Amino acid sequence: MNDDIKKEDLEKEEATQQSTENTTAEEEVKEGNTEESKQNAAEASPAEAPKEENVEEESAVAEEEEKEDRKKKKLTPEQKKYEKKIEDLSSQIEKLSKDKETLSAKLEKEKGDYVRLMAEFDNFRRRSAEERLKLVGTASKDTIKGLLPVLDDCERAMQLLEESSDEAAKQGTRLIYDKLMAYLKSKGLEKMEAKGEKFDTDYHEAVAQFPVEDPAMKGCVFDVVTTGYMLGGEVLRYAKVVVGV
Repeated sequence: MNDDIKKEDLEKEEATQQSTENTTAEEEVKEGNTEESKQNAAEASPAEAPKEENVEEESAVAEEEEKEDRKKKKLTPEQKKYEKKIEDLSSQIEKLSKDKETLSAKLEKEKGDYVRLMAEFDNFRRRSAEERLKLVGTASKDTIKGLLPVLDDCERAMQLLEESSDEAAKQGTRLIYDKLMAYLKSKGLEKMEAKGEKFDTDYHEAVAQFPVEDPAMKGCVFDVVTTGYMLGGEVLRYAKVVVGV
């Protein structure tokens, strides 16, 4: 009897174990099918994942906006008043920022115009100073050049008075010549010493030729007809000379 009962119990246990194993196998098969279906769905529609993320982001934004709306609805009148002031101040700050940018751009433009204007004025002042100096120099040059014939006459008068016995005339003429020459030298006038020098077309003007016996004097200034002068390193009047040949 007992053996029969034990046998029945063993059969029941085996049947239960077999049933459990079958159920586990079926669940494993179902899970494998489910995972495979998910994988196939993901492979078939790869764009669905970003769509789901976008939907989640939109939902989060909507929730935040809803929370903000609820907060505003729960605000007291005093809080709403301060909230309005904050919004007004924010608008004013934004407007002031834009005005600041506009004024900064305008200031930079004005600064550039000022710098250019100052540069142009500096150039104008320099040109004016140069032109004024040039004008003064030209006027001085013309004045001194107009006095050269007076110097020539003084020199001729002194040459003629050398044979005269009138000492007063000699001294007076010499005094006038010396004073005039001293003044013109203070203005930059220099007398050319041409006699005996090699003839140079940059400083001399040949008016005649004279045969000379000395070979060293050939091509040189034999005599000076009119004295030459220089002013400020430049030729004011060429010396008119006789060249030895």
